Amino acid sequence: MIVDHGHVVGNASRAAIISNRRITGLSAAVIAELVAEVGPLWHERHQAKLASRPRKRAVGAGAKHQLVFVDRLLATLVHLRHAATHDVLASWFGVDRSTITRAIAEVRPLLAERGCTISTGVRLRTLAEVIDHIGASGKTGIVDGTEIRVRRPAAGRKDRDKFISGKSKQNAVKTMVVTDGDGRMLFCSPTQHGSCADITHARQLGLVRLLEGGPAAEILADAGYQGLGAQTGGRVVTPPHRKFKKNAPDWYEEMYERQRKAHSSRRIRVEHGIAHLKNWRALARHLGRREHISDTVQAVAGLLSHQQTADLIPARQV
Repeated sequence: MIVDHGHVVGNASRAAIISNRRITGLSAAVIAELVAEVGPLWHERHQAKLASRPRKRAVGAGAKHQLVFVDRLLATLVHLRHAATHDVLASWFGVDRSTITRAIAEVRPLLAERGCTISTGVRLRTLAEVIDHIGASGKTGIVDGTEIRVRRPAAGRKDRDKFISGKSKQNAVKTMVVTDGDGRMLFCSPTQHGSCADITHARQLGLVRLLEGGPAAEILADAGYQGLGAQTGGRVVTPPHRKFKKNAPDWYEEMYERQRKAHSSRRIRVEHGIAHLKNWRALARHLGRREHISDTVQAVAGLLSHQQTADLIPARQV
């Protein structure tokens, strides 16, 4: 039991949230690690925020927290996993809606900053670290872009049309996802407007520069990244180009289909990784403020990778 001032959710409710993996998508062991890791960071930032204000009373005086940190974390996890509204969470935790809103706003950036876990105590936070890891391990990386629907910007905003995706014809943002050959999450980029092409987004993130001067690494990608292979010395592998647009010989059609399917079967793991990412309902469709979507994407990627790593350690499944 965590000792702290303020309101705590009932022991039965907290135990149900922690013990049932369907509620948060995380095991009890991973949640315990999050409390031990993120809790001190939250307390440190909270104290710094209090100390930075002009004060008439000492730090710590006045009203106490209505939620202890563990409940703030659980509320954030439930929100990310099921896109539960702040009103529903406020009723569940027995506090005001504004308390839940503030708690999620404080905890979500801390989760986003953690990066993706590849082994116990080892995190990847930048694309450069991901490329170095792929090159050092000798494994294959797989890259793909995925879109997340967002609300349409208000009429009159000059950048309103930038969110319209050329693929889905809907208002969306997109993120670049990198997994390994087994589909384990390695990286999710900050989001970009839905109208931005996948290859343009990759270039803006510095993928070409990192592969040009970095280690020898194989990165599989779909046809949306064709052209990066020539710019990276063949490190980015895309589906074969179709040389015959009309009246292709039968032998060429058979060879082309065989090569295309072979590449697709190797690249399918990133689609599985994206599917696991979208199981967190906050990423199925984002109904909140668009400036928070990057933190949401990276927080979910970090939580997903942490659980994937934990699932590979048999001792934690006991």
